[in-house]
Amino acid sequence: MSRFVTLTLALAAVSLVGVRDADAHCQVPCGIYGDQTRFEQMLEDFRTISKAMTQINELSDKSDAQSKNQLVRWINTKEEHASKTQKIMAEYFLAQRIKSANEAYVKQLTAAHKIIVTAMKCKQTVDPKVAESLEKAIYDFYRVYEGKEPNFEH
Repeated sequence: MSRFVTLTLALAAVSLVGVRDADAHCQVPCGIYGDQTRFEQMLEDFRTISKAMTQINELSDKSDAQSKNQLVRWINTKEEHASKTQKIMAEYFLAQRIKSANEAYVKQLTAAHKIIVTAMKCKQTVDPKVAESLEKAIYDFYRVYEGKEPNFEH
């Protein structure tokens, strides 16, 4: 088998492994999805990221195989939930919900960007303060987007 064919097959396999179900809105204007649910999902992602950081910090000093296995799983979980938050912001709020005609447009964009960047920083660190700043950014965006104080049950 030629190198080209081998490389092509390898790239095809990698691309298939990366395919996932759509987590965010499908971008069809159906009106089924709700803003409140997206905020609740991001807050759940924040809590998962926060717990993952705690677990990573606790497991990092251990050298047994089971702890190493759990450490990798928590790292992957942290990455996944930070990406989910970024996806909700990009594919739901930025692509569909934040409108340029809105008088709070620039404030909403700025607050949305803060969430995306802070979620990225959550991927890069295990500092619980960064996770806390993600929670704050989500609440700040809610205030700018909804024009009221958030009232979520935890």
